[in-house]
Amino acid sequence: MSGVTAANIRYYEREGLVQPSGRAENDYRFYTDADLHRLRFIRMCRAMDMSLAEVRTLLVLDLNNKADCAAANHTVNGHLQHVRERLHELQILEQELLALRDRCDGSDARCHIIEALHAQADEPLEEARLPATGASKRHV
Repeated sequence: MSGVTAANIRYYEREGLVQPSGRAENDYRFYTDADLHRLRFIRMCRAMDMSLAEVRTLLVLDLNNKADCAAANHTVNGHLQHVRERLHELQILEQELLALRDRCDGSDARCHIIEALHAQADEPLEEARLPATGASKRHV
């Protein structure tokens, strides 16, 4: 009903984002309409690639409190900055992949794509040129 998988619901429960209202004798969890709303809220935030910390921040805010509106704005602005950084990283990655693809059209005796990847893998780690996304920390 929430669009969230059972595994994710259990994960969100362990993370303290949602708690079942009760349990049946067979240990099944009970959720209220408010819990369903909360799960849908979490799912929408996660669909926008928000971190659990960002979701947690937004969940505790009151939609009628002006200070909370400013906090929500701050949280969304921070996430927007992350998205912009990620877009830039992805554009660099796209250029790297295009350059790699252009090394080989399949007509030579050797695949220059695989050759380039092996050459890069042979370089010492501190000297290896990692893809742009390899150096960034995972957001989620």
